[in-house]
Amino acid sequence: MNRAELESLLKSFLLFFVSLELLFSIVMWLQYKQNVQHLDDTLYNQLKICSFTLKCKDVKINFVRKNKRLLFSISKQNGTIASYFNISRSSKYMMKLILRKKSYQQQLSSLTRNILIRYILIFIIILIFSIFFSLYALNPMRKALILTEEFIKDILHDFNTPLSVIRLNTDMLRAKIGDNKKINRIEQSIQTILNLQSNLKAYLKHQRNQSQYFNLRQIIAQQIQRLDKLYPSITFDNQVADVQVLYNQDAFYRIIENLLTNAAKYNKPSGTVTLKLLGNMLIIEDTGIGIKNPKKIFQRFYKENERGIGIGLHIVKKLCDELNIKISVKSTPNVGTTFYLKLSIC
Repeated sequence: MNRAELESLLKSFLLFFVSLELLFSIVMWLQYKQNVQHLDDTLYNQLKICSFTLKCKDVKINFVRKNKRLLFSISKQNGTIASYFNISRSSKYMMKLILRKKSYQQQLSSLTRNILIRYILIFIIILIFSIFFSLYALNPMRKALILTEEFIKDILHDFNTPLSVIRLNTDMLRAKIGDNKKINRIEQSIQTILNLQSNLKAYLKHQRNQSQYFNLRQIIAQQIQRLDKLYPSITFDNQVADVQVLYNQDAFYRIIENLLTNAAKYNKPSGTVTLKLLGNMLIIEDTGIGIKNPKKIFQRFYKENERGIGIGLHIVKKLCDELNIKISVKSTPNVGTTFYLKLSIC
């Protein structure tokens, strides 16, 4: 289950579960209050009978000065219940019947325990039902995602043959007529398609556990060597030392490729791209056009100009998350952009 499916499952579950649980909690609270009131009314009737017979279990009898406002009323005092009644042939005093605290608390605890047991049982039922409902609601989306991924895989596979033919004929043209700006543009366009193909493949794969040791400087040097031909006006300054890192090499290659390609593509004429390693922080700095909204650049399909389709940096973030690489960015329009990748150096 990928991140989008997990996010959808979690949101569906929380929405359904919290809504039902909130409604059920309100119902149970009202029922609890109603049961407590019913218990109080029952005890009042028992005290009323006791006021006539004076044969009362767990009831303390007192006599207090008469207060018409308290007569035939019920009150809770110090965790117990009391009621007031007339005394025959007495105009100054009234009878106060107090149910012993222990007896009242036992009955209240029994009521609370029964309500709590019902609440827990129904809580578990709602929890299980919410999980099954969320999985059921997720099923159509999972099918759609699977179909989309299969479609993308088929398209990527179909790209290989025409791209190979174009590259072969471009090499033949170069061998026949020599270096030519138009041929360079064709090769640059081919490389753009290949990069898009690689990004889509990286997007579909989950390669977190396929790790190996490799030289960080060499990986960067390979990318710079390729980009030097496509962007001859851009200066690449590789200041990264020879260090070993442990990651999935193909996924890490995609990260560096996307970041360096963007740094060159959106740079100023005769601009520079500088790479350096400070401790375990890989820094990629360019003198390009900058980014207006750095917080949005990792969102899928977000772009600030007409070039590209807006998935390159989204894939970079996805791969960084899979490789446990913390990535951040700082950018100033018309000044440049700096990416920070916190690596695990061996």
